[in-house]
This record gives sequence, structure tokens and C-alpha cells, in this order.
Amino acid sequence: MNHPVQVHPEAMQALLALGKAAHAGTLPTVTHQLVHLRVSQINGCSVCVDMHARELKEAGEKDERIWAVGAWRESPYFTDAERAALALAECVTRIADRPDPVPDQVWDEAADHYDEQELSSLLLTIAGINVWNRLNGAIRQPVGSW
Repeated sequence: MNHPVQVHPEAMQALLALGKAAHAGTLPTVTHQLVHLRVSQINGCSVCVDMHARELKEAGEKDERIWAVGAWRESPYFTDAERAALALAECVTRIADRPDPVPDQVWDEAADHYDEQELSSLLLTIAGINVWNRLNGAIRQPVGSW
């Protein structure tokens, strides 16, 4: 089938507006991109994994950082702030996997690194990429089809 945002162009406008709003604050662009990649890996969205890995590369990120996103806990390539963002992204993406969707420890660590505006941007970017992943996964959107 056609992608739902092609069938409903107003949905494309809304999702683009959500992305723009998420990026409007002071949260570093690379943090958004790392979160997009990690969430897409979790959700198995090949289109988004491909796209966001390429965006990170185009932004000048080293291959080692891009390759290590899936194993960020064991990797030396990420800052404490990026680790906090990735932990929050995993919890919010896997919201049904535990009785407490976002444990206080994860939230507190993120709040230690990001102010309220940045946390809001982070949550919006996590929510937005999850929407894209779910739409792409539902219709089995192949890499290179956009």
C-alpha cells in the first residue's frame, strides 16, 4: 500500500511539524539523531536505521559511534548526557516491558543532564520516531523506497 502519510498528506505535515518542534530547543542535533537511530534499531525499522545512520555519517560522526549505538552501554564513545538520552529513549520505546515504564533512576539521570525544555524535546523526538517506525513497519516500507 502507499505510505499512510502519502494517503493523508495532513499527517505528513503534522509529523514534520512535530519533528520541527522537537528540534526547536537546545537539545544537540546529534542527540536527536542518536535517539532516532537507537529507537529505530529497537523497532526494527530498516528505513529509519539506514536513514539515521547516514544522517549521523553526513553530520561528521565517526563510524565507531554509529556502529556502537546498539551497544551504547558497553561502548566508550558516548557522553554521559548521550547515555542518559539513549536510556530514556529505550524506556519510552519499550514502555510496556516493565511495571514502571520509566524508572526514577533513568528519569533522574536524564534530568541531571537536560533541562525541562531539552527533556521535552527529547520526549517529542522519541515519540515522533516511534510513530515513523510503526508506520513504516506496518506497511513493510523497504529501504530506498522514499
